[in-house]
Order: sequence, then structure tokens, then C-alpha cells
Amino acid sequence: MSRFIVDCSVAMAWHFEEEFDECAMGALQRLKEADAFVPRLFYLEAANAALMGERRRGLSQDKSAVFMRLLRSLPIVQDEADVAVVMDRILLLARTHGLTVYDATYLELAERSGLPLATRDEALRRAAERVGVSLVQGVA
Repeated sequence: MSRFIVDCSVAMAWHFEEEFDECAMGALQRLKEADAFVPRLFYLEAANAALMGERRRGLSQDKSAVFMRLLRSLPIVQDEADVAVVMDRILLLARTHGLTVYDATYLELAERSGLPLATRDEALRRAAERVGVSLVQGVA
């Protein structure tokens, strides 16, 4: 089965209905034929965003639980690379392209794996294009 990188901006659009767009739909559709490949921080980042949705948007814990079950049900594979080994490259990408370390982690994974990246984050999209990482077509 083929793979692609999906970042948390896409996954969060599956949780926050007002953010659900063609990119989010396209990534979900792609998961019927391909696995998502994510860095280790993906589930922590998703859980934190769900918690912030509860605190800032008044979303229910039940809604967050449904979202966590959705993520567990999808064909999402975590990268097994030791973060300590790739951290220097992540920091360099973050500094060079004005990204957060979290966003640079997805960029580093896409660069290292040679897989296309699905993201809703414009700064991450620009950085990916600059370093030669392909973006998932039809998911933008």
C-alpha cells in the first residue's frame, strides 16, 4: 500500500467542522487507498488540539473521544525514527523556513521518506516546495 504524510492541520479539520474543506476531504478519500505516515508527535498534537477545542470552543469531551477513535481507526503509521537523531535537521528546517519545530517535523519526515505531504498550513506548503518535497495533489 502506498503512503503519504498527513500533518495535524489536516487531521484537525476532521475534528473541527468549520475547518473541514476539500483538503480534509481529499486526505480522507486518499486513506481508502494509502496509509498516512506521521511523526511520533502526531497523536500528541491531535490530542492537544482536541483539548484546546474543549477549552476554547466549548466542544464536549465526547466529541474529542469520537475524534480520537476516528484517528485510531484510520490507516495511520507512525515513524519509528529516533527523534534525537533527526532533531538537528528539524531545527535547521524550522530556522531556515520560519516554521515551528512541530511543522518542521512533518517536513523532515516527508524529506527523509520521499513521500508527498498533505497539509493545510500555507507556510509548511511553501517550505515543502522550497526543499523539493512534493505535495499531495488534490489535497490543498
